Amino acid sequence: MVELLAVRGDITEQDVDAVVNAANSSLLGGGGVDGAIHRKGGPEILAECRSLRASKYGRGLKTGQAVATTAGKLPARWVIHTVGPVWSATEDRSELLASCYRESLRVADELGARTVALPAISTGIFGWPIDDGARIAVDTVRATETSVRQAYFVLFTPDAYAAFAAVLGGKG
Repeated sequence: MVELLAVRGDITEQDVDAVVNAANSSLLGGGGVDGAIHRKGGPEILAECRSLRASKYGRGLKTGQAVATTAGKLPARWVIHTVGPVWSATEDRSELLASCYRESLRVADELGARTVALPAISTGIFGWPIDDGARIAVDTVRATETSVRQAYFVLFTPDAYAAFAAVLGGKG
């Protein structure tokens, strides 16, 4: 069974096997977590993302899917890129958000990763309410069969950390 922990900090500094990136569908970098991972990880990550775009993902990575690249200069071995859904008040996209976490764990298993750092996918610029995003993230990772032993939800802001710690029952 996977051990889940909330950590306040910078996901690019986590010494884990794999870091999950809340990517955009282009896989070519962006803002928030995505931009930070590309900046700190260096050009190797972007080069592999470009290669993926040129081969398997010509139209980009679809929402809810995940794919891995090198982690470049990050302490991790791999970056698992997943595209979260934009939150909508009129359409329930919870299954797409849950799929990001399930697919990231599936890719982690394929890589042999035992420790994974996960961001609060879709809760930044994509507007997903943090309390709901935390609930979906924790429930999905708990329910997913995986060989990952430790999953760290790495939260940059105090409110994100508090939301995840609350869902985890104070395990932060």
